[in-house]
Amino acid sequence: MKSNYTYLLINIATIFFPLVLSFDKRVTFFRKWKFIWPGMALTGLLFLFWDVLFTIYGVWSFNDKYIIGIRFYGLPLEEILFFLTVPFACIFIHECLNYYVKWQPGATLTRYVSIGLITLSGILLVIYSNRLYTAVTFGLLLIILLLLTFTLRAKWMGRFYMAFLVTLIPFYVVNGMLTSIPVVLYNNAQNMATRVGTIPFEDHFYSMALLVMNIGFFEYSKKRNS
Repeated sequence: MKSNYTYLLINIATIFFPLVLSFDKRVTFFRKWKFIWPGMALTGLLFLFWDVLFTIYGVWSFNDKYIIGIRFYGLPLEEILFFLTVPFACIFIHECLNYYVKWQPGATLTRYVSIGLITLSGILLVIYSNRLYTAVTFGLLLIILLLLTFTLRAKWMGRFYMAFLVTLIPFYVVNGMLTSIPVVLYNNAQNMATRVGTIPFEDHFYSMALLVMNIGFFEYSKKRNS
């Protein structure tokens, strides 16, 4: 098989099992698909706008050897699909945990975790304000967590943190492949130049911002239509 299908196959592998298992009779995730799309569209547009700019300014680039070659505004088709496959898979994990795991972190612990992440984001934003990927990632996460913690007082944040920890397993598999092959090439002049294996440190928090927005819209849509 040609290597230029690599990124496309990673996308397919990411969504395959969540898509098939959506029809499980207990979780019945397929019945909740309608709550996914509005938030995925809004979040996807924001992140794709950011993605286009980062590609233009050389924050990252894509290895032509591992993509099929179809591009929109400089982004490979596979990169656009990434913002569909990854949130879908992670919202599926979130819903499975909601069904199978009844325990959740208490409000106090959840608040401490949020405040810790807000503090970390603020510190790194100040220290690395001249690194575009680092500054935008932690700046966006800082704003989102401040809104969810102190303005909206989202009650689902404890369960989100649980789900996020579980999503780190596929995160290391998928991002590990993307950065080790490598499909995506990062410019260390625009990040902290610190990696977990081959994965930039910022990617963990980039993923958190992406997922918390998607799950936030998902929970809002469910509540509104309940």
